[in-house]
Amino acid sequence: MRTIDLRGRELTPAELLAAVPRANAARRAALEAATEIVADVRARGEASLREQAERFDGATDHAIRVPSEQLTEALAGLAAPVREALEEAIRRVREASAAQIPPARATTLADGARVTQRWQPVARVGVYVPGGKAVYPSSVIMNVVPAQVAGVTSVALASPPQSEHDGRVHPTILAAAALLGIDEVYAMGGAGAIGAFAYGVDGLGLDPVDVVTGPGNNFVASAKRAVAGIVGTDAEAGATEILISADDSADARHVAYDLVSQAEHDEQASAVLVTTSPDLAEAVAAEVERVAVATRHAERVAAALAGEQSAIVLVDDASAAEEFSNAYAPEHLELHIADAADASSRYTSAGAVFVGTHSPVSLGDYLAGSNHVLPTGGQARYAAGLGAATFLRSQQVVEYSREALEAVRDGIVALSEAEALPAHGEAVAARFA
Repeated sequence: MRTIDLRGRELTPAELLAAVPRANAARRAALEAATEIVADVRARGEASLREQAERFDGATDHAIRVPSEQLTEALAGLAAPVREALEEAIRRVREASAAQIPPARATTLADGARVTQRWQPVARVGVYVPGGKAVYPSSVIMNVVPAQVAGVTSVALASPPQSEHDGRVHPTILAAAALLGIDEVYAMGGAGAIGAFAYGVDGLGLDPVDVVTGPGNNFVASAKRAVAGIVGTDAEAGATEILISADDSADARHVAYDLVSQAEHDEQASAVLVTTSPDLAEAVAAEVERVAVATRHAERVAAALAGEQSAIVLVDDASAAEEFSNAYAPEHLELHIADAADASSRYTSAGAVFVGTHSPVSLGDYLAGSNHVLPTGGQARYAAGLGAATFLRSQQVVEYSREALEAVRDGIVALSEAEALPAHGEAVAARFA
């Protein structure tokens, strides 16, 4: 991992944003490619999806729409410990997601004048579950459960076809879908799946959705940008990120393991340590080297850690660490600092915050009850992670009596004249003629 030394420097907000490690060139290339793929799916539908499956997944002549018997078979073959873990994850995510549903609230502004704020679920959702370098049944849960809790009645799921499974979606992903009662599943991956959800594919019986959600690589994240305005999307949950803020109290071994745990996702994964301690930085670098070569996906981890998106960052003090983290706005933020609980409120920009050495990102990936579909690429500065609210629309219901409308008639007429829109005022005045 490279080292970025920011000690002794007074950085403006713009300079701080420029200093954070990002693989910007890779993201630009992904957006261009994803836009072309989405356009091709829109134009050619199933033919385009099959070409992409052969090119990217090595799958041919497979059933893109998954037959129901494959779901039943996958659930029957699910190992008991995995099923128990998935069921517990479902329970925890369902409970945590239920707390995200805002109650309807009526505000009475005067006699006979009421505005009610309510939340309506979207009708149809397309959820994407990655399946390239790893298998993510946990992502099935993280996408589907909040949608169900929000009241969505139509959920379609897509995941890449697997060449080693004869072009089928990975059976563990199918089993997780079956556990949740999802029977509309498609063997399609990457940017093409996002395009298919947005525009529909007649030949497959795939109707367009209202909202597309789910994590993926940079191509999946870029595809969401390409369909924005056609459908709603969650934040761009692209190649994973972890930023660890640590001081002298941190355990270098724990920090190293957590950096490597996220680097194993993808060669484009970001692993960043920001610290006030040169001694800790040196110890973590040594531990990372030891841990990285011993893990199963050592080659992938090495590529991620050597990339421009990963680094050890040295800063002067705790305040500088907070400023750097908030500028970076990581998907996952771990706090390995002495006052982690108190300091967490000052780390305002992160998809999810993991406080203390016993709250690793791996916990959030599986069984914390929180959602692991989170914004990447700095979007946590203004966007939230996936949750029940992702599938809800705020809706205002206005109810005024004749007397309540009359009380504001003159004000409406005055404002409509000021805006040179007199028919607005006339529409109100006509009710009292």
